[in-house]
Amino acid sequence: MIRLVISLLTLFTFIPLFAYKANPYIRGGNGEYEDGKFTDAEIEYRKGIQEDKYSVESAYNLGNSLYKQEKYKEAAAEYEKASKLTDNKEKLSSIYHNLGNSLYKAEDYGNSINAYKNALKNNPKDEETRFNLALAQKKLQAQQQQQQNKDNKNENKDKQQQQQQQQEEQKQEQSEQQEQPQQPQQNKEEMSQEAAQQILDAFSQDEKQLQEEMQRRKGGQRSLEKDW
Repeated sequence: MIRLVISLLTLFTFIPLFAYKANPYIRGGNGEYEDGKFTDAEIEYRKGIQEDKYSVESAYNLGNSLYKQEKYKEAAAEYEKASKLTDNKEKLSSIYHNLGNSLYKAEDYGNSINAYKNALKNNPKDEETRFNLALAQKKLQAQQQQQQNKDNKNENKDKQQQQQQQQEEQKQEQSEQQEQPQQPQQNKEEMSQEAAQQILDAFSQDEKQLQEEMQRRKGGQRSLEKDW
């Protein structure tokens, strides 16, 4: 079996192609695949699907050729098709195993876990699939923790921006409140001076009238002589 590196010290198994001799395109694709000509193998397998769209071997082997070209999402799609074309447990175990590998490579760890579980349902004794399942579960946990940290960071950043905006709005409001009373206060002061002047003029007028009245009375007063 072919073993491919996931990380520095971690390996997982990739199950190679199904052998099939009835369809000439599958035979041709298998030959190209074994020679490492995965693009040419893909072409042959696609011809095999055109020849027989219900061929599980064509779909599965096409998925393998795409996987080898690192087209992991496309490979996963072909494995999904292959899984619907057979009820053979041995074949389903291999299909779901490689489907899990493709999804793992695409960093879709949640669906990768589901694929490995389906592989184990069809072959509970497959320890390599069980090992890959454990790897995918660890990756999913790390991915979720990373996403949680990212969400918390973005949330804190949003709160800080909101607080800064509120502070700026409060400063702007305070600044406007400080500027607005200046003109009315000046007008009030000018009005007070004007009113005071009016009151002073009124007092001066009253005093003048009083003095004039006293003068009139003084001028018209007769002196009284004693009658001795």
